[in-house]
Amino acid sequence: MTTPRVFVGLDEAGYGPLLGPLTYGYAAFRCERGEGPTWTRLAAAVSADKGAAATRLVVNDSKEVFDRTARGRARLEATALAFLAARQGGLGPVRTGRALVGCAPAGLAPDDEELRHHPWYGALPEALPVHVAAEALEAHQARLGAALAEGGLAVVDAGVRVVPVRALNAAFERHGNKGAAHFALGGAVLSALFERFGGEGLDVTCDRLGGRMRYGAQLAGLFPWADVQALREDPEWSEYAVHIGARHMRIRFVEKGDRRWLAVALGSCLAKYARELVMEAFNAWFQRLDASLAPTAGYVQDGRRWLAESAEARKRAGVWLDVLVRSR
Repeated sequence: MTTPRVFVGLDEAGYGPLLGPLTYGYAAFRCERGEGPTWTRLAAAVSADKGAAATRLVVNDSKEVFDRTARGRARLEATALAFLAARQGGLGPVRTGRALVGCAPAGLAPDDEELRHHPWYGALPEALPVHVAAEALEAHQARLGAALAEGGLAVVDAGVRVVPVRALNAAFERHGNKGAAHFALGGAVLSALFERFGGEGLDVTCDRLGGRMRYGAQLAGLFPWADVQALREDPEWSEYAVHIGARHMRIRFVEKGDRRWLAVALGSCLAKYARELVMEAFNAWFQRLDASLAPTAGYVQDGRRWLAESAEARKRAGVWLDVLVRSR
């Protein structure tokens, strides 16, 4: 198999909530030497420790990076926007909330027609950053650029696939269950990256899309002309080799991959940042209808509270449950 030169991490945010989008964050690094991006390799600009946030971007499981405080929001935003700005090929930086929602592989971002069904996306911020000072972000970006160059790394792609509730419910209906829909939605990102970078040799790590242990049949469906070989299948780690023509990929699905692989942790942060930004817009939009509405993060118990309290405002605005509440 071709020695991989492009290393990808993919993770999701929002698999379990009642309200709000499901998001997939991904990052692809081209590597001149060695085994891809690591915390050690980028130590001059990146840390897994949130205590280092003043001078380092915090890259870790997003639950470790983010909390609903000013500092937590600033940490997450700095990490997401700095790495997006580091993308090569004219991709970054991302300067608006709408641009963030749109920074998915071709054909995978929600289009204007889809977003018209979810009017709170119109309340996304017109300028980013929102939570971290622009000067601090610029300093992070400079350190990151230098660390990437020193480490022989380039961010060749990074972004987020945002799946609004209406589209998510349609995927549940189309695929018949939540796990299959989850794999298909995240798998479309993998397919786009394989098409683009597979010729260089691709090494991919992601969370357990759909929560299964065996992915051979799903990968064969995603890449119908490819040869798919199972290398390892156990409850914590499943790994496969995929090749078709000149394209080659090694792909693993790993529990807690965001604790072991920097690219997966970065995907987790990107996914979480996009979901949180959408939920901030969601709350702002509905609070304009009813200032007494307490904000929600969309998780099941508080989501039910919010649905009960927002009933009158939703009725006035003509917002129906099919664009608010997940069917699964």
